[in-house]
Amino acid sequence: MTDIRKSIRFILNDEEINLTDVTPTQMLLDFLRLRQRLRGSKEGCAEGDCGACTVLVGRLSGDEIIYDSVTACIRFVASLDGCHVVTVEHLAAKDGTLHPVQQAMVDHHGSQCGFCTPGFVMSLYGLWMRDPNPSTPSIEKALQGNLCRCTGYAPIIRAAKAISSYGAPEADPLRAERIAIKARIMALNDGSRVDFGEGKGRIVVPATLDDFAAAYEAAPEARIVAGSTDVGLWVTKFMRDIGPAMFIGNVPELRRIAENDSEVRLYAGVSYSEARPAMVGAFPQLAEFWDRIAGEQMRNMGTVGGNIANGSPIGDTPPVLIALGAKLGLRKGEHRREIKLEDFFIAYGKQDRQPGEFVESVTIPRLPVGEQFAVYKISKRRDEDISALCGAFRIFVNDAGIVGMARIAFGGMAATPKRAKTVEAAIVGKPWTLETVEAAIAAFVEDYQPISDMRASAEYRLTVAQNLLRRFHAETTGNGQQLKRAVA
Repeated sequence: MTDIRKSIRFILNDEEINLTDVTPTQMLLDFLRLRQRLRGSKEGCAEGDCGACTVLVGRLSGDEIIYDSVTACIRFVASLDGCHVVTVEHLAAKDGTLHPVQQAMVDHHGSQCGFCTPGFVMSLYGLWMRDPNPSTPSIEKALQGNLCRCTGYAPIIRAAKAISSYGAPEADPLRAERIAIKARIMALNDGSRVDFGEGKGRIVVPATLDDFAAAYEAAPEARIVAGSTDVGLWVTKFMRDIGPAMFIGNVPELRRIAENDSEVRLYAGVSYSEARPAMVGAFPQLAEFWDRIAGEQMRNMGTVGGNIANGSPIGDTPPVLIALGAKLGLRKGEHRREIKLEDFFIAYGKQDRQPGEFVESVTIPRLPVGEQFAVYKISKRRDEDISALCGAFRIFVNDAGIVGMARIAFGGMAATPKRAKTVEAAIVGKPWTLETVEAAIAAFVEDYQPISDMRASAEYRLTVAQNLLRRFHAETTGNGQQLKRAVA
């Protein structure tokens, strides 16, 4: 039987924190600023968009500690059990000597008002630990989730390129403490389930996957929290009470990726960042798309499983996975079942999930030889923005030029992520020609009746969806450059 512990334990910089009075809705940023008086991390947006509150969170992965940049404004304190939190206050030496990242920002004039600077520093520190000599695209990717309203980004990018001239990562003042920190983190991860509080104040942090399955079957009314990139906003923007809550982000079995020659399986706790190598390796067409899912901090926190389980009609990954023919693994206690992902979404806010049942994994078949695949994200802002619509297209054209199979799926076009089955039927069995595409365009109104909202009008969504089919045809028939010139 799993041991029960009634406290949240983690390391904050070099101090061990042991909390027995945490609430399910308590955010890390509030804890840092109000309780610990660590005010370097700022609140700019309270929804994970601006990056002013960025900190690093380290967690055990095998025998190593992996540090991710995250936004403290929507990171729940209860999710930090067994982790190491590093804030900007921990970077400078005790004698006041600035860390190489900080000194580079000073010397290259990367700050004016300074409000956003601590967040930039922490994002750049996380990048520098992984890549001491990053390219400009790597820097831009690492900073997608950090907004500056004063300097523009050129001096910050220059600072990022100069960090290693102030010292190598091997000489990082914080590197020396990593061995000791790892030992302390390993001691905190004692294999116990955290379980305390009552009613809506109850917090559960399962120790293992089996422990989670048993706990959730016994308390199906609990809110499952993985990356908190959506649930966090329910608290900060809508003041919702999410308790009782189960925080599953650090359940090791849920962070697995299994690959073979026929499929890729992502378990539900795998973050977007963790999933990227496997997904882009199996589907190179996803490289650009994957890097446009939110910003770096959100990709480090958010999970593919959570994006599916949440059931949002504008989630980025469901249309892609539906087009790829993904299957969903669901679990309740010891019972498991598998369904097609497209069948999971029943209606707005309603999924095929029983009380006490949760998404355990998603399995994506690799593309058969000869099939073509593409995905397009349409948003007001290129980086770190929610889709107005997202379309995924998959097709097989035989040697005679006839379409033998077509799968088209969209998000943002209906109350759920949904296939365009009428459009597919209008294509299959026909020559893969522009004439076939133009004839199929009218069928979109049979599949979708999009709404108008702040992101796009219904007319815009429908027109763009039709044009994306034209674009897919042009790109798969060698006419993509001609199309680009035509719309330029």
